[in-house]
Amino acid sequence: MSLDRIQALRKSLHDHNFRYYVSDNPIISDFEFDKLLFELSELEQKNPDAFDPNSPTQRVGGEIVKSFDSVVHRRPMLSLSNSYNQDEITAFIKRCQSVSGEELDLSVELKYDGVAISLCYENRKLIRAVTRGDGVNGDDVSVNIRTIKNIPLILPNVAPNELEVRGEVYFTSDAFEDLNKKRFDSDGAKFANPRNAASGTLKLQDSFEVATRRLSALMYSVYSDEFDFKTHIESLRLISEWGFPVPNQESGWIRSCKSVDDIFQYLSFWDTERHSLPFAIDGAVIKVNSILIQEKIGFTAKSPRWAIAYKFNSEKVLTRLREVKYQIGRTGAITPVAVLDPVWISGTVVRRASIHNADQIAKLNLHEGDSVWIEKGGEIIPKILEVEISKRLIGSNPIKFILNCPDCHSLLERKEGDAQHYCLNMDTCKPQIKGRLNHFIHRKAMNIDGVGTETIDQLVEIGLVHKPSNLYELDEEDWFKLDKFRDKSVKNVLAGIEKSKMVSFERVLFSIGIRHVGSTVAKKLSKHFGSIDSLINASESELLDVEDIGPMIAKSLRSYFSNQSYLLEIEKLRAIGLNFKSEVINKSGNKLVGFSFVISGVFEFFSRDEIKKSVEDNGGKIVSSVSSKTDYLLMGSGVGPSKIKKADLHGVKRLTENEFLRWIGSSK
Repeated sequence: MSLDRIQALRKSLHDHNFRYYVSDNPIISDFEFDKLLFELSELEQKNPDAFDPNSPTQRVGGEIVKSFDSVVHRRPMLSLSNSYNQDEITAFIKRCQSVSGEELDLSVELKYDGVAISLCYENRKLIRAVTRGDGVNGDDVSVNIRTIKNIPLILPNVAPNELEVRGEVYFTSDAFEDLNKKRFDSDGAKFANPRNAASGTLKLQDSFEVATRRLSALMYSVYSDEFDFKTHIESLRLISEWGFPVPNQESGWIRSCKSVDDIFQYLSFWDTERHSLPFAIDGAVIKVNSILIQEKIGFTAKSPRWAIAYKFNSEKVLTRLREVKYQIGRTGAITPVAVLDPVWISGTVVRRASIHNADQIAKLNLHEGDSVWIEKGGEIIPKILEVEISKRLIGSNPIKFILNCPDCHSLLERKEGDAQHYCLNMDTCKPQIKGRLNHFIHRKAMNIDGVGTETIDQLVEIGLVHKPSNLYELDEEDWFKLDKFRDKSVKNVLAGIEKSKMVSFERVLFSIGIRHVGSTVAKKLSKHFGSIDSLINASESELLDVEDIGPMIAKSLRSYFSNQSYLLEIEKLRAIGLNFKSEVINKSGNKLVGFSFVISGVFEFFSRDEIKKSVEDNGGKIVSSVSSKTDYLLMGSGVGPSKIKKADLHGVKRLTENEFLRWIGSSK
C-alpha cells in the first residue's frame, strides 16, 4: 500500500510541478503542494528501498557530493562561432544558402549568459546532467541539476525513450540579487556576475545549498536517434509540451526570420531592450531552422556551420592605467598586462587588461598614468581600445617594453617576424619551469592526482623539481617536506604518479609541451607515427603529410626534436616508464583508413565509446552527422528513422554491427 501511495504522490507532484513551472496554471495552493511533498518525504524515509533520484523530494537537495565524475558526452558539445557586425551575419547566411542551394528559413533567439548543460534522458527519466567542460568531457552535476524546479525529471509517454536536451542554467536578476544580499548580510563576498554565480553554484558539494539559491534553466537544442524533428523551432515547441522551459515566443525571445532585414530588426531591438529582461544575455544566436538542411551544411571540428552567435556592442569604459606588469609563459613568451583602477564593465569588475606585445604598446602610445578606454567585446580578458589623450598627465613618460626578464633578468630576444619577446633561459627561469610542470600535470595531459599548482610552486621554490622527470624521482621524504603533506596525502600523490605511467602516448606527447601541439594535434601525430622515435625522425615534409599539420606546427616539431636537452628529458621519461608508443589494437592493418562513420543506436558487443574507439583504432574517422561526405552509417538497434532517411538521401551505406565485426576481423 505504501509503495502504491509513493508512486501516486510522485505522479501527482510531477504533474503539479509541470502546471506551476511550465503551464503557469496551478490547480492547488502552495500549502497543499507542500503537504503532499511532506507526506511523500515521510513515506520515502520509511521505505528506503523505494528511493528514486527523480522523486520530487530530490528537488530540495540534501545530498553531499565529494567530487563530480568526468563524463564523455554522447554527442560533442561544440561552441559557436562569433560575429560582431552585420557584414559577418550576411556572409554567414550567404554561405549557408550556397551549401543548401535554396532560400533559408532562419531562427534567431537570445543568447543566455549562464552555464551550458546537457540533460540526458533514458526511458523518459533524467539519468545524467553534464556541464559542457571541454566539449568532449564534462562534469556530472545531476544531483544539483535535480534541484532546479523548472527542469523535468520524468517525461510524458509521448516523448522518445532516448533524449538529450541542451540549454543554459542561469540566475534571474531577482534570484541573483537575493543571493548577493544573503552573502553580504552574512559577511560573505558578493558574486561578480550571475554567470560566475551559476557556475559556482553548480559545483557546490551540498545540493541543499544549491536548492536554496533558486537557479533557473532555458533549453535551446534537442537531439534523439528515435525522433524525427523537422525544424529547430518545432523541436523547442515539442519539448515545451513535454515539460521543458524554452524561449518565450510571445515575448519575442525567439523568432522565425525569412530575411536578413528581419534578423537585423530583431538584433537592433534586443540590443536596446536587453536590460529589461529578467536575466542577463550577451547576444543572440542565428540558426538555420530546418534540421535536414543543418545536417547538409554540417560542422567544423569546433562549431556547427549552420549557426552563429552575434555579440551585442560591448560597453566601453574609461579608467586609469596604474602600471604595466609582465607575465612569463611556459615557452618563455613575455606578455605585458595593464593594471587598471578597478572599473565595472559588462557585469564584472575589471582590474587588468591584456596588451599582447611590444608592438601594441607602441601602437597605443601608452604613457604612465594614462586614462584608457577598455572593453570586453567577445574577449574573456578585457582589452585597451585607445588612450584618452585629453586626460594625459603633463610630463608623463611613455611606457617602454622591458629589455630583461622580470624574473631571471636574462636579456630578452625577439625573432624576426615574431610578435613576442622571449626569455631563453628555460633552465632556471622559475615561471617557465612552473608553467611547463603545470602543463605536464594538467587533466588533459598526465592528470596526476594529488599534484596541483600550489604543489608545483612549492616543489620548484625549494629546488626539488625542475623538469617533469624529477616528479618521478621524488621519494616519501621529499614529499613530507611540503606544507600540508601528511601520510595520507603522500600516499595518494605517490599512487597518482605511479598511475600516470599508464597514460596513453597521445596524452604524454601533449604533456611534454611542444609549442603549437595541443591535445588534438598530439592525437593525430600519435596515430600517424605510432611512436616517439618515428616522430623524432620524421622530416618536415613527412610531418606536413599528416592531416591538419601545417608549416608552423611542423617547424615547431623539428625545432623541439633538434634540442638535445629535450631529447634527453624524453629518454629519462621513457626509462621511468611513460608510454611513448601507441597501443596496437589490430595487428592486421588499418582496415578502415579513408572511411568516415556516423555511429547510431545501441550495440550488442560494444558500448558506444568502445565502438568509436574500435573504428579509430582501425584507421577510420568518426563524424557527428550524416552528410554526402559520410561513407557509412554504423547502426545498432533503435536507430532513428530520420538517420536512416538521411543516409539514404546522401547515398551513405548502412553497416550493421556484425558486418563491422567481419570487416575488422574481430572474433567478438
